Amino acid sequence: MTLLRVNLILFEPAELADPLPRADPRARHILDVLRRQVGDTFDAGLVNGPRGKATLTAIAANALHLAFAWGPPPPPPDPITLVVGLPRPQTARDILRDATTLGVAAIHFVRTDKSDGSYAQSSLWSSGEWRRHLVAGAEQAFDTRIPEVTSGRALADVLATLPATAARLALDNYEAPSPLSGYTTSAAFPHVLALGGERGWSARDRDVLRSGGFRFVHLGTRVLRTETAVIAAITLLKAQLGLL
Repeated sequence: MTLLRVNLILFEPAELADPLPRADPRARHILDVLRRQVGDTFDAGLVNGPRGKATLTAIAANALHLAFAWGPPPPPPDPITLVVGLPRPQTARDILRDATTLGVAAIHFVRTDKSDGSYAQSSLWSSGEWRRHLVAGAEQAFDTRIPEVTSGRALADVLATLPATAARLALDNYEAPSPLSGYTTSAAFPHVLALGGERGWSARDRDVLRSGGFRFVHLGTRVLRTETAVIAAITLLKAQLGLL
């Protein structure tokens, strides 16, 4: 299997006290991709904490010994929350990784009228695999911050927990009167961006969104895959917020 180079190697706080097992993919990356030897350094980060440098202090038969020097804490995440109709697991994996790379504060995968109920039972969620895709997205972005993630709650339940001061936008191919590209605002307050799953919103979902204060916008006349729409929508909104 080919090992891909990552831009930043992330560690959980609880891992710092122990050597890194040689079987860990990060150890293989340090030795086989970065080709580090004893005394060499590489870029490292603490999940949701500072970036810094790690020094390879020793290579044992079963583990790597590392020392860390950290910089200042990271700035807060960009004030964007995603609400996404629960998609099939492979689509969710792509969204978890790519939305983290682009930079959002939270991702809520919600049950909607058109969601397939079996998606919420995927091992992606029950095994904790979802967190690995967040870490991969952050490593790609050379960032330590990973978003808050929830899955499987009803759309209305999630909307009830959103900050009252947040601006709220929902993508819709059918009833949106204006494009997201024409939306103007500032980054002075948080934004929530809602996207339907692969089958879109139902009429009842739209009523829930309207009741929750959402404004409907679109990405043009072309119908995009959910994971593509997420990337396009985050990019457009961040451009409007002056975050790119």
